[in-house]
Amino acid sequence: MMIDREMANKFIPRDISWLSFNGRVLQEAADPTVPLHLRIKFLGIFSNNLDEFFRVRVAALKRAAEMNTKESNSFFYKPPAIILEKITEIVIKQQRKFDKIWNQVQREMAKQKVYIKTAEDLNPKQLEFVKNYFDEEVETNIIPLILDEANPMPYLRDKSLYLGIAMYKDDWQYESKFAIIELPSSQLGRFVILPSPKNQKHIILIEDIVKVNLPYIFSYFEFDEFVANTFKITKDAEFDIDNDVNTTFVEKISKGIKNRRKGKPTRFVFDQEMDPKLLELLIRKLNLSKKDSIIPGQKIHNFKHFMDFPDVFKSYQKPEERQSFEHPDFTGKDRVTDVIQNKDVLLSFPYHEFRPMIDLLREAAMDPDVKSIKTTIYRMATNSKIANALVNAARNGKEVTVMLELRARFDEEHNLDWKERFEMENVKVLVGIPNKKVHAKLCIIKKRINNKTIQYGFVSTGNINEKTAKLYGDYCLMTSNKGVMADINKIFNALQKPKVPIAEQIKNNKNLLICPTDMRTQICSFIDKEILEAKAGRPARVIIKINSLSDKDSIKKIYEAASAGVQVDLIVRGIFCAINQKKFQKPFHAISIVDEFLEHARVFYFYAAGKELTYISSADLMTRNLDHRVEAAVKIHNKKLKHELLEMLEIQLRDNVKARYLNNKQNNEYVHNDEPLCRSQIEIHNYLKQKSEELSSN
Repeated sequence: MMIDREMANKFIPRDISWLSFNGRVLQEAADPTVPLHLRIKFLGIFSNNLDEFFRVRVAALKRAAEMNTKESNSFFYKPPAIILEKITEIVIKQQRKFDKIWNQVQREMAKQKVYIKTAEDLNPKQLEFVKNYFDEEVETNIIPLILDEANPMPYLRDKSLYLGIAMYKDDWQYESKFAIIELPSSQLGRFVILPSPKNQKHIILIEDIVKVNLPYIFSYFEFDEFVANTFKITKDAEFDIDNDVNTTFVEKISKGIKNRRKGKPTRFVFDQEMDPKLLELLIRKLNLSKKDSIIPGQKIHNFKHFMDFPDVFKSYQKPEERQSFEHPDFTGKDRVTDVIQNKDVLLSFPYHEFRPMIDLLREAAMDPDVKSIKTTIYRMATNSKIANALVNAARNGKEVTVMLELRARFDEEHNLDWKERFEMENVKVLVGIPNKKVHAKLCIIKKRINNKTIQYGFVSTGNINEKTAKLYGDYCLMTSNKGVMADINKIFNALQKPKVPIAEQIKNNKNLLICPTDMRTQICSFIDKEILEAKAGRPARVIIKINSLSDKDSIKKIYEAASAGVQVDLIVRGIFCAINQKKFQKPFHAISIVDEFLEHARVFYFYAAGKELTYISSADLMTRNLDHRVEAAVKIHNKKLKHELLEMLEIQLRDNVKARYLNNKQNNEYVHNDEPLCRSQIEIHNYLKQKSEELSSN
């Protein structure tokens, strides 16, 4: 097969790069300096990441491999079939590493007298407890299904864990019978704490509770032996939105969610000790072939549940440097509204508390002068205080408009529920524009005082979500800057006219870079100016901090800058498709930081001949963001805030504890040097805390 060699040599395939990122998550689980409960959590995150990868990316690659077109080969940087082979190879290696880490973690758990018990390990008291628990809680939540050649395969859910059961009779001349049971982990949780000896904690998994009770479940058949092993499938999570003009957009989303449940399996993971005949039957019934990802593993699957492992370890006191604190501008008696009408404020999560964003909306809900609130929502917390504030504002007679993205992957049903709840409270809900997800994080509040309109709000890099704000590293600019507000108004005006092309409605922005209209061209233009400065022998520098770098045009522009001698520093948490090359006059410096908090903020910095341009953004440098989403990056005007952002970027670039080089080998080599130890998340906390204390003392 002919492929574009130049393309293949200059870009790392996105999906191979993503696996390298998940390898960094696995490194955190392996790190003995990480607290034990967090190591278990990182194993859960690794597993959950991999599930989504197979549901979305591998599924897309399989569809592309079936089409086998020149366009798909170019889009993925290499032929999809070759990438799929490499994915299987890497995933199996990572699974072996995962198993070794889990075994080590269990040894560490034992030192703290925490044990996971299997069905075979129970003492009489625990056995009685398990049987009672099954009778009272589990039995009504399971439906055993007999498997045989004659009947079709029952419907299997891709987020569920199953028990595959082989049943035998000692004096039976026929072959064994097979059955499956869907484990009720979503209803009951995965973990049950057993009666335990003093100073010990014994935990049993829901599958082992079912295993203990198999003779009772199948008592009608009088089997003598049961062999039960877990397995799970991962399905294609993409769905098409049909073009039926007689259905509304909401109806199309609802239909798409239902169709997703019928997606083709993209991965089958099973306990390697499963009965071979049962394994063969399952593979055949699921219409899997050697081309599919059939991955043997150990006894425990759906490890994503371990993100919620019971809090049974010796008391872990969260260190001071990991606790959120109040932003110094909001420690006084002034309302949040009054503060940001006088000055711009930059919140840095999770170091600063999220509360000012909630307070801003609460104040607006009660302020008699506030006439309207408009905001975008992509993912919200389940019991969202943000949503409550918006509802209260509507109840108080404010005109509340919410741009609610119904296509936020895996949150579609959640957001459909919110749409219904909002509309019941007279909140106007916008559902986006054709073929473009709305991913920008914006809010604008308008009030009228003495016939004068006052506007204020915020632009954020992360979701307006109080739960993730405790875990994700993000920035939020709270501002009343007139230019910023004018540009935000343009976006909302465009969202309210979805049939008019967005590029026709959003032009000549002075303070926001907006996708899909001008963000890529503006960023490339800023880099071009740095290139000219470097060629003239003057200082030139670009710092880009994002989650993912895969857009070809953006990468090529970075290559141009490196070739011209621009100092290019890249901090990229996840996907990284760029390759350093010998021809570069000054090779770019690229690192990834994976630590307790998820690095989620996006920042673009340009030296600009000493004028220093700085933007915070909701968008990564990915084609999907730049061309197929509505995104916003806001210019930081305040010199102190620009300096603060640059200081935090410099701290991250000095990280030599949790940073890994993003090199061409993708081997996740840690950054180690002779400089003083710098763990950037802790150093940034200390930096912001010190600034807060200095301001408070003045």
